[in-house]
Amino acid sequence: MPEKSNIVLFGFMGTGKTEVSKILSKRFGKIIVEMDEWIEKQEGMSISMIFDSKGESYFRGKERELIEDLSNKEDLIISTGGGVVLNPGNIELLNQNGFCVCLKALPEEIFKRTCNESHRPLLEVENPLEKIKCILRDRKQYYDKIPYSILTDGLTVMEVVDCIADMYEEDARKNQVLM
Repeated sequence: MPEKSNIVLFGFMGTGKTEVSKILSKRFGKIIVEMDEWIEKQEGMSISMIFDSKGESYFRGKERELIEDLSNKEDLIISTGGGVVLNPGNIELLNQNGFCVCLKALPEEIFKRTCNESHRPLLEVENPLEKIKCILRDRKQYYDKIPYSILTDGLTVMEVVDCIADMYEEDARKNQVLM
């Protein structure tokens, strides 16, 4: 059993966290926690509605509470919300018992993947591609703190899953050798 039993997926919206988590869950027999969905269920409203009615800081507080809970659980695939990295303490907490991977994509690819979705509150602006570029620039310093990363552009979901599985199993082998 790997030292870190959870696999935690970070990344901006549209990088593939949801689809990748579904396949990783089947491959490793772990339960998926889709953080945004969990918060929506607890709050009884969409993320967009939470942002509109209670504000982003309220939402980020709910994220933090969930992370504190999840960081003490095992055998999970955790798909984080795109902005969870804004609090560097979130990364640290999830990294304690989680194999953390950041899924990345170029702004144009993210725009292509998300342009027809209506549930992206941060992209409800006049120029969504520019907004994506701006947010990615602002978050780069945080995404770079995540131990592993994969550029998903041009890869199938299965190729991303295989890459994560290989890194996860290699990390487990290294940790067994060190023990």
